[in-house]
Parts: sequence; structure tokens; C-alpha cells
Amino acid sequence: MNQVDERIMEWIRENGFASPGILARERGFEVSSGHVRDRCKWLQYAGLLAPVSGDLYDLTSEGILYLKGELDARHCPQPTPSKVFEDRYATPPDWVEARGRFRVRL
Repeated sequence: MNQVDERIMEWIRENGFASPGILARERGFEVSSGHVRDRCKWLQYAGLLAPVSGDLYDLTSEGILYLKGELDARHCPQPTPSKVFEDRYATPPDWVEARGRFRVRL
């Protein structure tokens, strides 16, 4: 957990669910929306945030307990980049492999 993670969770607790773009535009967030999006994915993997719809996130019950000081983050799953960002580097579903190369299926 870092300061951005806690600010994300505190903002969502005070204002309701939010997208990384909304959070990055808020005063006090001095990071890009891409960085906030990455941190939201890490928090989702750790079980502290959950996707609501599309790019919107909300706190889970574990996230609320963490903010209340009743849950130690050391007991949450420890994200690894390969687990958190596997969808970023995945082959698009409409691509097919043909002789060692990927082509878009039409």
C-alpha cells in the first residue's frame, strides 16, 4: 500500500464509486489517470476495491475495514504485475494465430 492507494480508497469512501479518470482530475492527486488505473487494478486484486461497471470502482467490505483500521493490508493477497496486468498484454479475442503470426479474424 502507498499513499495514492489510501487516497483512492478515502476518496471513494467519501464520494462514492469513481473511475480512474475522475480520481486523477481531483485536487490532491498529482498522478496520471493511467497511474490511478494501475493502482485501482492492484487494489482490486488485493480485494480492497471492486469494479462496479466498466471503469468504475467501489470499496469492498475489506476495503472499508482497512480504512477503519480493522484490517492489516499484510493479510490481503499480494499482487504481482503478471497477475494484475495480464489483461493488458493478452491477445485480443478476435485475433487468430496463423503460421506463427497473429491476424485479425474478419
